[in-house]
Parts: sequence; C-alpha cells; structure tokens
Amino acid sequence: MKSKKRNKYAYLYIAPFFIVFLVFNLFPILYSFVLSFCSMDLLSGKLTFVGMENYVRLIESGYFFRSIGNTLLIWIMSIIPQLSIAFILSLILSNKWFRGKMVLRNLYYFPNLVTPVTIGLLFGAMFAYPGGAVNNVITMLGLKAVDFQNHQMLARVVIAIAICWKNFGFNIIYFTAGINSISEEVMEAAEVDGATAWQKISKITIPLMKPILIYVMVTSIIGGLQIFDESKLVFTTVPGDATTTMAKYMYDSAFVRFQFGYGAAVAYGIFVIIAFFSVLSLMITREKQDDYGATTTRKRGNRAK
Repeated sequence: MKSKKRNKYAYLYIAPFFIVFLVFNLFPILYSFVLSFCSMDLLSGKLTFVGMENYVRLIESGYFFRSIGNTLLIWIMSIIPQLSIAFILSLILSNKWFRGKMVLRNLYYFPNLVTPVTIGLLFGAMFAYPGGAVNNVITMLGLKAVDFQNHQMLARVVIAIAICWKNFGFNIIYFTAGINSISEEVMEAAEVDGATAWQKISKITIPLMKPILIYVMVTSIIGGLQIFDESKLVFTTVPGDATTTMAKYMYDSAFVRFQFGYGAAVAYGIFVIIAFFSVLSLMITREKQDDYGATTTRKRGNRAK
C-alpha cells in the first residue's frame, strides 16, 4: 500500500512538467498547424477555413524561396569559418604543454553568453555607415567608407561574421571534449611509428571524433536554418531583402503584416526544410562512417594475413 501511495505522489512531482509542456509546447504546435489552414480576422479573432490556400501561396510566392536562398548562403558563409576556427583552436587548447588554456576557453566562450539582440545591435553599430567603428578604421587608412547596409553581399557577410563570432566558442567545447577523449596511448603509438602532426590529425583525431562532428554538424544545420536575430537587428533594411531569412520572413508575415494563417504555413514550411537537411546530413555522415569502418576492417584483415 505504501508503495502505491508513493507512486501517486510521484505523479504530483512530474505533473508540472507535463502541464507546462502541454500548454506552452504541444498546444501552440497543434494550434499553429490548424491555423495554417485558416485565415484569421485580426479584430474579431475569427478563423475562416481556407484549405491549402496558404500552402499554395507559399509555393507560388518567390519570396519564401528567396528567403531559403538567403538563409543557406548566410549559413554557409558562417559555418565554414566557424567550424574551422573552432577546430584549430581546440587542437591548440588541447595541447598539454599550452599554458593559460583555461582562461582562453572561458574567453572564447564568452560571446555565446551575450544575448543575440546585443550582438545584432553591436555589429550594426560597428558596421554603420559612415561613422561605424569599422568605417572609422577604413577612413584612417585613407580609404573610402563602405556602405555595408546598401550592398547585398556585404550585408550578408557582416551577418555571417556576427553568427560565427557568437557560436565558434560553443563548438570549441565539443571539439575539445572530443579531442581529450582520444587515448594518449594511440597518439604515442603514432609518434613511435613516425607519424607527422598532420597525419595524426587526419588519420587519428578526425576519424575518432566523427560522432562529435556529426552532432555539431546536425545542430549547426538546425540552428543555422533558424537565423533570425542577427538578420533582423544588424541592418534594418537591405536592398532586395538580401538578409531576409526564413525565420525573419515568418516573423514579418505573422507579426508585421498580421497574416497569421500564412505565417503558420511558413513556420511548417521551415520545419519541413530543417527536417530534410537534418536527415540528409545524417545519411551522408552515416555513409561516410560505414565506409571508414569497412576500410578499417579490410586493413586489419590484411595485417592479420
């Protein structure tokens, strides 16, 4: 009897989590799904069923596909230097002879603690025309100030730099943990065999870090396709909506133009795209991992012979 009473009390302790999840997570997801098939009157809040009209508009409209292209371009420009810098710094900070690595780890992670709004306003002020900090340095060198906001590609590059600066410290933590998990005996055996530093990185470190690399890549795709704060706050207006990402397009549709039904349809369009790229990245990385495992097995079999 006592055990049954304890079980009943246990439900009381876990009930708050399920209540919060149902109210703030599950209900908005289901409600937005229903809303994507409706048109909402702003004043009365009345829903009118329109069927697939919002999704047809989503496909036929060139603005959504343009926002997909902007998102992918900004993400690619930010993720390549972001992961490269994080991996190189992780290799340096994982060196047992390197002094002051704990201070540098905290220093590199600091941008991740800054709110995205602050980062957006900071980079907007830095790259402002003509009196931003970057333009002040450019004019001091005797060059002409650059109007980053009114140049489509430069505006995208600035946003990519802001995203890279914010997130590379976060990836350093994962890469450092992956490098430190590799046995020192493996590295010492490679040194005895005469392996160079590049061979140890390419033949030992990277293959053994594949689970970490897959996790970082998938989370980077999910996070990168939801870029919003930087695209909205760094520059307010850019010619041709060059910095309008998918999340910003959803926000503008729902909360600027007050087209809530269409905004909900855009949200589910973003969900489908993120799911597609996530599954694609998992399939590619899994195939590479299987190929690497098969190659390793063959090499071991040849050695045994």
